[in-house]
Amino acid sequence: MKTIAQVLKKLRSSKRTQYLMETAKRNRYRKKRYTVPILIIAVLVVFRLCLPYIVKNYVNRVLADIPGYYGQVKDIDISLIRGAYVIDSLYLNTVDGNSEVPFLNLGVTDISVEWKSLLKGKIVSEIEIARPQFIYVFEDQQTDSLAEAHVNDWTKALTDIVPIDINNLKINDGKAAFVQLTADPSIDLYLNHINLTATNLRNVIRNGRELPSIIHATANSIGNGQVNLDGKMDLVKEIPDMDISFSLENASVTALNDFTNYYAGIDFAEGNFNLYSEIAIADGFLTGYIKPLLKDSKLLEKEDTFFEKLWEGFVGFFKFVLKNQGNNTLATKVPIEGDLNAVKSKVWPTVFNIFKNAWISAYKGTVDDEVTFEDAANQGKSDKEKPNRKKFGEKRN
Repeated sequence: MKTIAQVLKKLRSSKRTQYLMETAKRNRYRKKRYTVPILIIAVLVVFRLCLPYIVKNYVNRVLADIPGYYGQVKDIDISLIRGAYVIDSLYLNTVDGNSEVPFLNLGVTDISVEWKSLLKGKIVSEIEIARPQFIYVFEDQQTDSLAEAHVNDWTKALTDIVPIDINNLKINDGKAAFVQLTADPSIDLYLNHINLTATNLRNVIRNGRELPSIIHATANSIGNGQVNLDGKMDLVKEIPDMDISFSLENASVTALNDFTNYYAGIDFAEGNFNLYSEIAIADGFLTGYIKPLLKDSKLLEKEDTFFEKLWEGFVGFFKFVLKNQGNNTLATKVPIEGDLNAVKSKVWPTVFNIFKNAWISAYKGTVDDEVTFEDAANQGKSDKEKPNRKKFGEKRN
């Protein structure tokens, strides 16, 4: 029979064992309590360090899969706090292009979540691009590798790089150019210092049938002309609706001599070139006009050859007859309209408008503000009632 001392000793031993077990259990719990968060933090840190490389490899794969083109990005930086990533030097070029000039070079592109739209229940992004360049080299775009390629291939690829819909777009100090190297001399038409803002592209705010997206752009053209573009759009539709006005003013026409000499055999000694246009599109139907205006122009130059002077003198005679002597302008207004499968310019009104400017009433160097979105909608509605009208994108017989 156990004594009381033995029982107490055994009880104390049992309690001590229980205490030690509970202590060990608490220690293991404490270790797990700190170990799990540390492991999670470590995984997140490693993921954060690897994320730029993951995104960069994804973007490069998207660019590599574009038919007829190849592209790459220099670097990608991630900002998780802003919900953004920054692409440094994305370029795109043709596979078989002979020139070294990238077809597309996007400087620095900042892509971020538009936080204010989250309050409206919309998850959209905003993009700001610094110093982008779009250089269309004529010879590069005629290569065999682009025979089956389509502009939608590379535009879709670029939108695939952005994980969510784009609502706001901003371009700072961009450049766009058309280059033809085989012309003699080579042709280089360009727009510099392009600044563009486009807002509400994904219709975060929308009321009825309106054009919710607003676009505004300015630029400097070849010949130091001033470019302005203003308008409204609806890009959510498969065929976007829009109402756009455009002006190019006070460009020195002598800067266009390489182009006019190559395609028309004439060059200018002096003069200013202006261009005004309004375009409206509703449900695939387009209406508008283009109004070119040439002011204070002279054709002949001393260094021209005899045959060049002969041709330019012939052209100059008609220019003199068709020029408005009051303000020294040669101008016309080209009406254009039709569904987007077969937009047509009106020949006889264009010819009449040349004489109208010369002998009746000179055209003003402004946008006329006479084309509206409602005009395109109403004319498009009546055009739909015509038989055999094709939808945009369908081939006509």
